[in-house]
Amino acid sequence: MLFIIGLFAFSANGQNVNILSLTDAIMLSREQSPASKQAETRKKNSYWQYRTYKSNYNPQLVLRGNLPGYNRDYFSNRLDDGSIVFQSREQINSTLNLGLNQPIAFTGGNLSVNTNLNYFNDIQQDLDRFNTTLVNIKLDQPIFGYNPLKWDRRTEPLRYEESKRNYVEQMEFVSRESVRYFFDFLDAQINYQIADFNLTNNDTIYKIEEGRYNIGTTSKDKLLQVELQLLRSQQDVTQAQLDLQTASQKLRAYLAIKSSDTLQLILPESIPKFDILMQDALMYAKMNRSDYIEFERSRIEAERDVAEARKQRFGANLVASYGLNTASDDFDDAYANPNDQQRLDIGLAVPILDWGRNKARIQTALANQQLNQYVLEQDIQNFEQEIITLVRRFEVLRNQLQIAKKSDEVADERYKVAQNRYLTGKVGITDLNIALNEKDAAKRSYTKALRDFWIAYFDLRRLTLYDFANKKLLYIPD
Repeated sequence: MLFIIGLFAFSANGQNVNILSLTDAIMLSREQSPASKQAETRKKNSYWQYRTYKSNYNPQLVLRGNLPGYNRDYFSNRLDDGSIVFQSREQINSTLNLGLNQPIAFTGGNLSVNTNLNYFNDIQQDLDRFNTTLVNIKLDQPIFGYNPLKWDRRTEPLRYEESKRNYVEQMEFVSRESVRYFFDFLDAQINYQIADFNLTNNDTIYKIEEGRYNIGTTSKDKLLQVELQLLRSQQDVTQAQLDLQTASQKLRAYLAIKSSDTLQLILPESIPKFDILMQDALMYAKMNRSDYIEFERSRIEAERDVAEARKQRFGANLVASYGLNTASDDFDDAYANPNDQQRLDIGLAVPILDWGRNKARIQTALANQQLNQYVLEQDIQNFEQEIITLVRRFEVLRNQLQIAKKSDEVADERYKVAQNRYLTGKVGITDLNIALNEKDAAKRSYTKALRDFWIAYFDLRRLTLYDFANKKLLYIPD
């Protein structure tokens, strides 16, 4: 396992602590998470489906047979005088066929070369018969029929290309989800740190107020207010511990971390700097995303369904074959002096009166094609709008992040000033609590701004399959 760049461990109260950065979490999610394994498996399934499609155009050598075919029963036999008698029989009727089949993609037919051996033995009469076909060339060709091989050649390569791009998108989504679980844990970690700090701080303030009350410089009301604040801090610590454990379990499950070491996360404050042009984002999305391959495939499949409906109006099939065969009582003569074997059949299926069934089938396919076109147009508009909205929002998030970071620094400094003034008796407990709440809110707001930025960053990568930070494609076609 390539894990784990940037991790180190130390001992705290006998418990190992692993320091985990956002980059580490993303690497773990892509390498070993259940979600990444599912994406990899789907990728393999798509590959073998594509291989199956390719094999449909290759010849197949098939051996078929019935060895032996044994039968023992009674059968009815009508005599010359019209009476019926039941007679017993015991027979062996075996067949063996070796055929080389080649589909014809252009016409949808099938060309085969076969050789056959049939053996018949009447055990009761001690009678043997051999019927052989030395070689037989057969053409089975639908006339004016629907040709699935022709349409598969247009759709299946697109489907396979779509699956490869979709795999990259799924891996980017895995990264995006790891960011979400990372910040869920980070929020819980920060909330616990805030609650623990507030508990220690309120305990100190309570002791100060208690001392002031004992010397008569503060009121009972203020002392009770501080005591109530201390009790609430104790409750906050208990809840924060529970939330931290829950978030830790969820992150471990998503990243497939089996170690029982305590995790401690690093705030990902290093933000990549890059510019995004709207036209570039749309260009990369159209060039790389699986959705645009899917749009094209859906159009072709709608055309295919209309063509299939039209072809069902008339059915004809041509079967032509030429071969050499013979029959003999002796196996040694079964392949001697074969005779010509010729066959030509044309089967027809023409509906004379179908009460509008064919017309309804065709019109249904045409209506579905039109509906598909409308849906695709709407999907394309929605997809482009999603890109436009994300690019615009991305710049807003970057600005909000800078403001939130500055607010966090200002609120922290303000609290320190308010704390010093409280200790010197220049401000009351109410002003100190206001500064404390603002400090906590600013820290949470900054963490949320980081979360929103990183989620938007990986959404942008997923929607365009382009890394704007490093200026490189995330997917390169073979």
